[in-house]
Amino acid sequence: MQKNITATIITLNEKKHIRDVILNVQKICNEVIIVDSLSSDETCQISEELGAKVIVQKYLGDGGQKAFCEQFATNEWILSIDADERLEDAAIEYLRDFDFENAEYDAYSFRRKSFIGKKFIRQWYPDRVVRLYRKSACCYNTKGEHGAVICDNFKDLDIDMLHYSFDDFGVLVSKADRFAVNLAKVRFAEGKRAAWHDPFTHGIGAFFKGLILKGGIFGGLHEWHVAFASAYNSYMKYVVMLEMAENEKK
Repeated sequence: MQKNITATIITLNEKKHIRDVILNVQKICNEVIIVDSLSSDETCQISEELGAKVIVQKYLGDGGQKAFCEQFATNEWILSIDADERLEDAAIEYLRDFDFENAEYDAYSFRRKSFIGKKFIRQWYPDRVVRLYRKSACCYNTKGEHGAVICDNFKDLDIDMLHYSFDDFGVLVSKADRFAVNLAKVRFAEGKRAAWHDPFTHGIGAFFKGLILKGGIFGGLHEWHVAFASAYNSYMKYVVMLEMAENEKK
């Protein structure tokens, strides 16, 4: 049974994912809004064929693009979901029975089960994200590498989204450098500075957190690969920040 919920999805060349995510959210949402960043594949065509409303908008950043979606939603409740995410069947059943008209909170968070290929990454779980919210009471933060719903009155739900993060470890590695550089620039712009030891301490800390604190050590060899990648990402983020500080002094 569909609810009066608008699903908003930002896209760029998501031909691989777009059909599955639209069909997934249509199980509970009576409206789907696609804001596309000038795709060159069939993303928009597939979306329209499935009944979604498509708006083309040059990329405004993750948060900016998701905030841009809100003006086109005709419903009060918005489900913001990425093209590589899906609601688990149990989550769909839960939301079908949920009384939105008498909801006590203005927003709700889900747990995310992230995958590299078909491998579930234990150390990235539960990776909570607020994605279901009232548009009149909440908004997307448009700053930083990744946007987030800003809302004080929210509740954590014990239901899951599936997140097909990367097709394989090659994609993970190729994106790690870009992510580290972009995050370093954001932190530097916010006024944060790195000490000489930060690359080492934060790199080792990320490795320890993933394997030990988050239980990755019990998940198989691929969890070690992810922990090393996370350590490298953290290490390089602070290396870039140190370099930026040196260039600032010259």
